[in-house]
Amino acid sequence: MRKGFTRKPQAQESGTGGRNYITPGGLQRLKDEHQFLLKKDRPAVTEMVAWAASNGDRSENADYQYGKRRLRQIDARIRFLTKRIEDAEVVDPEAPRSGQAKAKAFFGATVRYANAAGEEREVSIVGTDEVDLSRNHISFVSPLGRALMRSAADDSVVLHAPSGSEELTILEVRYERISVEPFREPPGSEASGKRDPRRDSPDEDEIKPRS
Repeated sequence: MRKGFTRKPQAQESGTGGRNYITPGGLQRLKDEHQFLLKKDRPAVTEMVAWAASNGDRSENADYQYGKRRLRQIDARIRFLTKRIEDAEVVDPEAPRSGQAKAKAFFGATVRYANAAGEEREVSIVGTDEVDLSRNHISFVSPLGRALMRSAADDSVVLHAPSGSEELTILEVRYERISVEPFREPPGSEASGKRDPRRDSPDEDEIKPRS
């Protein structure tokens, strides 16, 4: 076993410098959400706001007030996603690697390790927009991500977490496809359940019994 070590994260791993390291699947999810908000959700909310504004006093119009607030939220999210996509630096875990780039854990690596009690765990190191603990996807700037970076099989590293320090033994480092949960339209969004707000009650023809 190699000698244990504790390494200070380098500047580019701290999340500063404007770089947004991300896997291809993670970037696609950001793009899909961006397009949904821009092409579907925002137009649907805009239509609802226009309808609500036509109903009179806007200061006491709940639909109008909600719609305007929702538009601000959507616009803020669109700006955030636009910036993240522009700053994205895609790292493909499946790209060919050799030497230390293949043997050591860098962004996109899947690492299997054991703690002092011998309990094993496997995690994949991804970007801050891709964290998914249900899939064991951790950020490269998280305490665990920082501890694992640049480690190789048989290394002993020290995890510094809020709960205390813990020594981990690296069992395996490999690079493979990281499956990212795709973006799905929220079931309660205006776009996914779009209807004409003026049709709050059925027309006479809709409730007339059929013979």
